[in-house]
Amino acid sequence: MQSTRRAIIDIGTNSVKLLVADVAGRVVQPVVEESEQTRLGNGFFETNRLQPEAIAQTAKAVADFVKKARDAGAASIRVVATSAARDSINPTELTGAIEQAVGLKVEIISGDQEADWGFQGVTSDPDLAAHPLLLLDVGGGSTEFILGLGEQKHFRHSFQLGTVRLLEKLPHSDPPTPEELARCRQWVADFLEQEVRPKLGPALRREKKLDSERHPVQLVGIGGTSTILARMEARLDSFDRERIEATRLTRAQLRAHVERLWSLPLAERRMTVGLPKKRADVILTGVVIYEGVMNAFEFDELRVSTRGLRFAALMEG
Repeated sequence: MQSTRRAIIDIGTNSVKLLVADVAGRVVQPVVEESEQTRLGNGFFETNRLQPEAIAQTAKAVADFVKKARDAGAASIRVVATSAARDSINPTELTGAIEQAVGLKVEIISGDQEADWGFQGVTSDPDLAAHPLLLLDVGGGSTEFILGLGEQKHFRHSFQLGTVRLLEKLPHSDPPTPEELARCRQWVADFLEQEVRPKLGPALRREKKLDSERHPVQLVGIGGTSTILARMEARLDSFDRERIEATRLTRAQLRAHVERLWSLPLAERRMTVGLPKKRADVILTGVVIYEGVMNAFEFDELRVSTRGLRFAALMEG
């Protein structure tokens, strides 16, 4: 099958990401991958209004990425936006700024669409397609849980739990105090118990019962936080898809990352191998969310996939 070079620009609550890839059916071969933190969700969660400075920074990042995609020979460029855009009361200010800057329409996708694409992207990896999976996509404004096997999804839901959202809800000192870590852990545990378990719990029990004789359900992280966790664990200075996806984190290893990161001031966290300097603030809430899910639903191991929404959107066209 002949491949087509396509590009997607993904506008999240925390960052804007570019993927240019050669696509042939379900085979996606990345050519260019970049990310720029614009913090679209900055100052957003009290008013649900996107702020002018964040909109301007995001539009500029999209324009830069459109140029890079065209320079790389992309035949088509798709622009999608997720949590902050869909939850905002002024999304047209964002979409209008981007359309004016680059002449492209922005698709604001639903939480269900985000979850579906995440699952399709991850299961484009034949190894992961063969196992029952619980995918966990922790973003800046929302977290998606997707449960399924192969092409069959048995549960999907997007919850208003995200790294930027939680960072604004529970501000902390520099360095954070043990009491602030305890408060964040408790808040996440309560949210998982009250909001997530009633919806996910029954589906997860059914899946475990169905597949207990074959393979246990595997927890797979997708998105920036899980990739950074794998990079920190493997001490990777740069993005290495093969080594990131080969990394496994136990509950004990994840707990060690949480406690180490929360013990450091921001300046020292920025020196951590594998942690991009601009993500040194939001990593605190991201790792607590992953830790909380592993504890609440008794997963002993976290796998990481670098495939997800962008892979699936490019496969679709």
